[in-house]
Amino acid sequence: MPKSFQALANEPVSPTSPTSPLAQFPPLPPVESRSRAPEFYGFVAWSVTHLGFVLYCLWAILPDDWIVWLGVTWYPNREWALLVPSWTVVVVLLTYFTYFAMAIRATPAFSESRAYTGGFNASDRSPYLIHAQPDAIPEAYDIPIGMVNRVLYGPRSSSAT
Repeated sequence: MPKSFQALANEPVSPTSPTSPLAQFPPLPPVESRSRAPEFYGFVAWSVTHLGFVLYCLWAILPDDWIVWLGVTWYPNREWALLVPSWTVVVVLLTYFTYFAMAIRATPAFSESRAYTGGFNASDRSPYLIHAQPDAIPEAYDIPIGMVNRVLYGPRSSSAT
C-alpha cells in the first residue's frame, strides 16, 4: 500500500468521505457544544408562571378568612381579579388593531406606481449612484415591463399575424 494511502487510513474521517463512502452504523452521537442555560431559564420561567397562576387563582377564589389564616395580612382588592385580565384582553385587541391600521396606512393607493412595482423602479433611482465606485454592484430596481418584452420578444411588428 502506498504511503499516502496509509496516512489517509490513519486520519480520522468524516462519516462519508472519499476514503470511507459508507457511513458508520450506528451513527455517532452529535458533540454537545451548545450551552444548556436556555433550558434551565425556560424551566424556571415555566415554573414561576405556573406558580403565579395558581397563586392568582387561589387569591381570586379563596374566602378572606382562609387567606388571613394562611398568614397573608395584606392583598389587593378582589375587583382586580377581573380588572387585570379584562384590561389585558383590551390591550391585546388594541395592539392588533393598531398594527392592522398602520399596515393599511402604509399601503400605497392604487393610483401610485409603487402599488404594483414596489419602491425600486427605474424612475426612482437614487441620486447618490453617481458617486458610487465604478466596480460597485448596482442598486436593485424594477425594469419596466415594456423593456422586458422588447428584450425577450423583439421589437413590435406592425403586421398582425
